[in-house]
Amino acid sequence: MYVCFFFGHVHTFQKILHREELSLDTYLKWAEVYGPVYRINIIHIVLINVTCPEATKEILMSLKYTKDRILHKQLFYVFGERFIGNCMITTPDTELWYKHRRFIEPAFSNLYLKGRMDTLNEMGEKLMDKLSQMSDSKTKVSMLHLFNCVTMDVLAKVALGVDLNLLQKTSPFPQAVETCLKGMLHNVRDMLFRFNPKNRQLIKEVRKACRLLRTSGAQWIKERRVAMQNGDDVPKDFLTQIIKTPGEGRLTPEDEECMLDNFVAFFIAGQETTANMMAFCLMELGRHPDILEKVKKEVDDVIGMKQDISYDHLGHLGYLSQVLKETLRLYPPAPASTRDIAEALVIDGIHVPAGVTCMLNTYVTGRMERFFKDPLTFDPDRFHPNAPKPYYCYYPFSLGPRSCLGQSLALMETKVVMAKLLQRFDFTLLPGQSFEIRDTGTLRPKGGVMCYVTHRDHNK
Repeated sequence: MYVCFFFGHVHTFQKILHREELSLDTYLKWAEVYGPVYRINIIHIVLINVTCPEATKEILMSLKYTKDRILHKQLFYVFGERFIGNCMITTPDTELWYKHRRFIEPAFSNLYLKGRMDTLNEMGEKLMDKLSQMSDSKTKVSMLHLFNCVTMDVLAKVALGVDLNLLQKTSPFPQAVETCLKGMLHNVRDMLFRFNPKNRQLIKEVRKACRLLRTSGAQWIKERRVAMQNGDDVPKDFLTQIIKTPGEGRLTPEDEECMLDNFVAFFIAGQETTANMMAFCLMELGRHPDILEKVKKEVDDVIGMKQDISYDHLGHLGYLSQVLKETLRLYPPAPASTRDIAEALVIDGIHVPAGVTCMLNTYVTGRMERFFKDPLTFDPDRFHPNAPKPYYCYYPFSLGPRSCLGQSLALMETKVVMAKLLQRFDFTLLPGQSFEIRDTGTLRPKGGVMCYVTHRDHNK
């Protein structure tokens, strides 16, 4: 296998200054040209990009490769406002990560989530009511926007015990999340952004949005803590678990901040990525009528005209699962993971020194001919139970002990929402809209997946 180190300042200071950002397709092109290991110098930072499955297995499946400390530092504060701090998702401190994970994990167990199917059905029905209104009025709709509303409603209810009802009410939270993500992206990718006077207004809005999320989280945590102290019956959800994380005894100010770190991280990541997955899935179904009809038939066979979808139903939606896996191959909402390499290692015959940061990019490997035949073709049969399983080149929820804790919730709510939608509605993608990907730190459909929806005629 031909391997080449790519030396030199690929992303130079001048390009950063002019905000010419590297696209994911650039990383894909370089992986195809320079092989499974290549190096990028970003001023004084050395970044090793790896697409080698064996190295991916080694690095992601082991806790000795910690989360990227530079990225953690950039996300701790955004423009001077504490953002996600020492949250479980980004902290390079393995002991702190383990402590958080051990307490929070029960809130995302299949056993707990199985008991919340009523909530998933309730939120799904609210979306169906909204789509019904839009169908009757022949209103074009951004499905990405509606999916953002329903996923935030689900997360708030299932994980926090809070009713937002964003499909019917206006709320500052969706815009706050959007603004925080925009600020996060600029803070990570453009070190000079904060010094440009033209950006002062956006920086002010980002700080305000961060404060809104953290003060709201603090209020909900306070209310739940009072309920727990009063002996009230509270759910064993995410909110309860992060309150338990510090353990017994008096809480320090840093304990309080860590609770809010985890709240903000999960409130943003748990909602945004799931909504994007739903939107990309619908976009591809709209472009592939043969696949759409096959999914509809499965939904009709498994669920029929039932309004409530059971946990057992989800296990029988095998082809829908394949469609979602293929969606995540082409459009992983969180496209890459980074790890610090503390000790020198050899990857595919190449010596990688200690002290560098390694990027493992599932967007890149998911679109490489080396791993997937005709990689740009949307083909759910790649994930048929009898098809060969991808070997450490497909990891939309990351891999190993630090894989995404919320993936079960994300897949469950996506199946419920998509099954209800396909059961009751036909949809048509508006012609002329962009099908490009917008990189906002997470990946989302640039065009918003604009559709017309109509009630299904089951007599056809």
